[in-house]
Amino acid sequence: MHFFKVLTAIAIAAVSTAAFEYERIDKDNVVLLVVDHQIGLYQMTRDFNSVEYRNNILAHAELGKIFNLPTILTSSTPLGPNGPLPQELFDMHPEAPYIPRPGEVNAWDNEDFRNAVKATGKKQVILAGIVTDVCTAFLALSLRAEGYSVFANSEASGTTDLRLAADANDRMRAAGVQILSNFAIACELMRDWRNTPGAVEMLPYFDKYLPIYGQLTRAHHAAITNGTILPGENA
Repeated sequence: MHFFKVLTAIAIAAVSTAAFEYERIDKDNVVLLVVDHQIGLYQMTRDFNSVEYRNNILAHAELGKIFNLPTILTSSTPLGPNGPLPQELFDMHPEAPYIPRPGEVNAWDNEDFRNAVKATGKKQVILAGIVTDVCTAFLALSLRAEGYSVFANSEASGTTDLRLAADANDRMRAAGVQILSNFAIACELMRDWRNTPGAVEMLPYFDKYLPIYGQLTRAHHAAITNGTILPGENA
C-alpha cells in the first residue's frame, strides 16, 4: 500500500511540474489598475504602517508612468465615507481614465470601468487596492473569470490585519492570480537593466520607493567615485 502511495505522489508531482508555465508580465500587453486607494479606506490599512503604505501606493501608480502603461483609476462611492483618491494619483496620471463608481463594490460590476479595461485591448492586468480582501480580491477574481492574466501587487494592497491579507491572497492564488511584490513587478516589466526603461529610469525609482536598494546603489556609487579601502577590508 505504501508503495502505491509513493507512486501516486510521484505521478501527481510529475503532472503538476509538467503543467506549470511561467507567464511573465509583458509591458506591451498589460494595463495597470489603481483601485480604491481612497483617503478614507486608507485608514483601514493595518498590515502596513501608514508611511510605508502611502509610499507603496505611489510606487504602484508610478509604474504606469515609467513604463508608459495604460492606467485606469477607480474609486468606490468617493462622495461618501470612503473619500476621494489622493491628489498625487491624479497629478501623476492627468490623462488616465478615472471611473468613480456610485455604488458597486466590485469594480468589474461597473459598466464604465469594464469598458475602460476592455478598450485597452490588453490581456494582462496589474492591480492593487484597498482593501485586499474586497477591492483587490473581488476584481482579481472577476478578471480571472473573464480570461485575463492577473498580477496583484501585494505591497500596494492593504487591509485591516495580516491574517485577512493572507486569506485574501490565498483565495486569489487558488484562482490563478499571481501575487507579487512591487519590486518583482517592476523587475518583470524591466527584465534587463540595459533596456529602456532600465537602469537610467529604475535606479532613481528604487531610490525613491525602495530605500534599502537605493542605499545599496548609493554606497556603490560612493565607493567607485571616492571610496577608500580601510585596513582589514581585504581580509
